Amino acid sequence: MLNPSPLSPDAAAAANAVGPRTVALVGSPNTGKSSLFSALCGLHQKVGNYPGVTVDKKHGLTRAGSVDVDILDLPGFYGLAPKSPDERVTVDALQGNLAGTARPDLLLFVAEATHLERHLPLFAEISRLGLPTVLVLTMADLLESNGIRLDLTVLSERLGVPVLPVNTYDAADVNKLRNILGECLAEPAPIEAVVAPAPEGDIADLGNRFRWSRDLIADVEGRGPAKRSFSQRLDRWLLHRFFGPVFFIVAMYLTFQAVYTWAGPLMDLIESAFAGLAAFAGGFLADMPMLDALVQNGLIGGVGSVVIFLPQILILFTFVAIMEDSGYLARVAFIMDKMLSWTGLNGRAFIPLLSGFACAIPAIMATRVMPDPKARLATILVTPLTSCSARLPVYLLLIGAFIEPHFGAGWAAFALFAMHALGLLLALPLAWFFNRGLLKTPPMPFVLEMPDYRMPRPGSVLLRSWMAGKTFLVQAGTIIFACSIVIWAMSYFPRPESVSNDIQTEYASVLDSTEDEEVQDEIVAEMENRIAAAYLEQSWLGRLGKGIEPVFQPLGFDWRISVGIISAFPAREVIVATLGIVYTVGEVDETSPGLKSALQSQRDPDGKPSFTPLTAIVLMVFFALCSQCMSTLATVKRELKSWKWPVFLFAYMTVLAYVCSLAIYQGGRLLGFG
Repeated sequence: MLNPSPLSPDAAAAANAVGPRTVALVGSPNTGKSSLFSALCGLHQKVGNYPGVTVDKKHGLTRAGSVDVDILDLPGFYGLAPKSPDERVTVDALQGNLAGTARPDLLLFVAEATHLERHLPLFAEISRLGLPTVLVLTMADLLESNGIRLDLTVLSERLGVPVLPVNTYDAADVNKLRNILGECLAEPAPIEAVVAPAPEGDIADLGNRFRWSRDLIADVEGRGPAKRSFSQRLDRWLLHRFFGPVFFIVAMYLTFQAVYTWAGPLMDLIESAFAGLAAFAGGFLADMPMLDALVQNGLIGGVGSVVIFLPQILILFTFVAIMEDSGYLARVAFIMDKMLSWTGLNGRAFIPLLSGFACAIPAIMATRVMPDPKARLATILVTPLTSCSARLPVYLLLIGAFIEPHFGAGWAAFALFAMHALGLLLALPLAWFFNRGLLKTPPMPFVLEMPDYRMPRPGSVLLRSWMAGKTFLVQAGTIIFACSIVIWAMSYFPRPESVSNDIQTEYASVLDSTEDEEVQDEIVAEMENRIAAAYLEQSWLGRLGKGIEPVFQPLGFDWRISVGIISAFPAREVIVATLGIVYTVGEVDETSPGLKSALQSQRDPDGKPSFTPLTAIVLMVFFALCSQCMSTLATVKRELKSWKWPVFLFAYMTVLAYVCSLAIYQGGRLLGFG
């Protein structure tokens, strides 16, 4: 191994005179690049996007000796002939053809020490670019346990580059790498190609590079008696035909439970904190009703609707990072590949689909582990069909009001299960349609590097979780917040005084007829609820609900339900509170008996019930299939860097929800259930 000496003050000054130097992390997928990037940059990371493509640009600042360095974490790839947008970004960056990104001053080629022969052919191809390079060996701590000995001095001499084993857990190793980077950047030395290109073509060239790698490893690597490695022993069980899927189901169940239940107390805490903040602000704004409503329902409510998703995002990405860092995520893809192959998806799609039952936002963000852009797009398009926890209040309200009283607890439980199963049952054939019909995804072999198992690095896991949460809050959250303000304004304006005056006059004689303070309080509460409902009916949102009522009438929905559907756009569960206002029962949740009774007793002008069990089922189906979630659409826009697909997602899910609801309602009426 080459051991450069520390930078002199003059060399450091010269290096910094031109600004931060660019160092690119390159290598095959699953070699530990992300962990090394986190170890080098810590919290000094930025996530953007490359111009014209939908690939994240991850870079961060660090100090290499006395030199400022901008570390660029390029997507993993297998050669200079790119086969995906991710690989195209990497190749263009290395060749200096990527707009807005300078060609790297130096490369950090990352390879697994235990599988070096597998990675050296790529090193040989990259060496033809002539860029100064340092070879970093990850997982070198497993060499001894696998009975492998590497002569790093000979390896460095044969390759013509510094070779350094790095344990990302060890700060001393990371600092040593920084010092070597500083020296190499001060006196950059272009490298020579270690294998000349084969004139016979790519196949012959690939064969030459693999033969060179095999011969080099024979000279620098020694192995003890052959024995089954820890990873091989573990894979005997985790990839077993029976025990592998069982372990996977248990792991996914724990992940799902964590996102679905562990986040609950944190989300309740956030909700309580924002409710307390709103009440505190309201105490100062009681004499200014409009400003009070803006601050409480618009500003504070808008921010709260963004922040409340953060616990689910952090928990999900913590589990995903643990599985990825440990090497298990690659095994998950292998296990699930055959089960999903008929849809055009592979095993990597299962984790987003499963986590979508908790929340579509982190589930869509979790599709980043999918390397194929078309398969990832198809997964994003069907993930919102899985019933997230935001739909649960709607299910609980309607099942509790109409299914359980008429059919009993057994059918109520079945209805809740059916609502969760419905979306998934439709998601798989739709994924097949998107892949085979719309996107024309060509059949591709599922190739994935199987890394050795390793202990996840806590700092890397937590950092990646935090970066995912931060990205959501800063980018998607701004859109959610803005739309929440718009929805509030539509539900608040206009507010003609005649509405409240007429209702107050109506209740004045009733209040005068009793001196019982408790009764008066109940009458005042009822009056205020009626005023709130009347204002909502006269608002722009209410008028819009009445305007689109003819569209929803074939589904059995009146203008009140139409208003609830519109108001649920920022967050699905908002419909519960909206129905509480339009049915004049005040502040409610999905367990409120007052709202359930109001829904059961509501009558149309002809005296028929407005809500029936059939109406409840149709409304649940509509919510199960419709993309009424602004935050989901904002996240899709953020992930795909375009409004084209969020608009398509909203359109196709709305049409799907409408058609299915129409068929159920009209079919139910024909069968006499209306």
